[in-house]
Amino acid sequence: MTGIKHILVIRFSAMGDVAMTVPVIKALLAQNRETQITYVSRPAFAAFFNNIPRLNYIAADLDKDYNGPGGIIKLFRELKTGRYDALADLHNNLRSKILRRLFRLSGLTYAYIDKGRSEKKLLTRFPGKVLKPLKITTERYADLFRKIGFQLVLEHHLIKQPVQLTDELIAITGEKTTQWVGIAPFAKHKGKIYPLERMEEVISTLNNRDITIFLFGGSLLEEDICRQWEGKYNKAISMVNRLTMQQELILISQLDVMLSMDSAGMHLASLQGVPVVSIWGATHHYAGFLGYGQSESDIVADDIECRPCSVYGDKPCFRKDYACLYNIDPASIINSLNRFIPES
Repeated sequence: MTGIKHILVIRFSAMGDVAMTVPVIKALLAQNRETQITYVSRPAFAAFFNNIPRLNYIAADLDKDYNGPGGIIKLFRELKTGRYDALADLHNNLRSKILRRLFRLSGLTYAYIDKGRSEKKLLTRFPGKVLKPLKITTERYADLFRKIGFQLVLEHHLIKQPVQLTDELIAITGEKTTQWVGIAPFAKHKGKIYPLERMEEVISTLNNRDITIFLFGGSLLEEDICRQWEGKYNKAISMVNRLTMQQELILISQLDVMLSMDSAGMHLASLQGVPVVSIWGATHHYAGFLGYGQSESDIVADDIECRPCSVYGDKPCFRKDYACLYNIDPASIINSLNRFIPES
């Protein structure tokens, strides 16, 4: 039994990666009742950790208040006033390395995530790739806590607990009288994004059914695209830049299914116990980023031999045609969705 009672946890980005830490943190606290956590991350992600017992969230704005090396030193000085028994670095990037080294000088026990970079290089190289499943990222997070002495078991299944819609949300969404489908068609990198003209085919097909489609995104360009779709398809409602993160999570909890890329939409739905039909292009779930509790049988992907060529989808397509995405027929996506929203 570990003597560690208070853990300082750091993970700054990206949204999907931070979301993947949540089920691990919940399991750790549920299985270790005397433990408490102080979690440091960006302000935008605070809603992920609402109502978790014995968890204190510190919102650190790294672009403003704690920018650059001087900002990290400032953050360290503020954090070190707390009494921690160990530091868990779930990020292992330059900022977190500086922080943990500063804490090491004060004698604090620490551990950091092993991202399996060498294995992922073998998975993504071409030719000669080693196409085999790697450890799922949530288990890599859990391994870190096991390293500092905790017993931790992850169940890897979805637990759906719909949150009641507020009057403010109902004014936007309407009451739920049909099946609700979420679509998160965007990602940070092109290698993850299903061609938008084909995604529109999916939306057009779904629009002929008695369902409601909610469109999710973030940037101004994504907002413009989703507003255009909303104008063309009467069953589609754009939610881009209309909700707080907490409201978005509440809405997602009411969905029957989410359609997402290998991106944050998949992980936000996983937090709410909602099944996801996920589309994978240049990336592959073997790298360990399938949403927590999601099923491989709900993945839509092409088996082109050069895939995956990237862990994060950020490398240009060496074929120049993104065949891994264009080879996916919209009908195959509809077929996967039909398992959750059967036609009446």
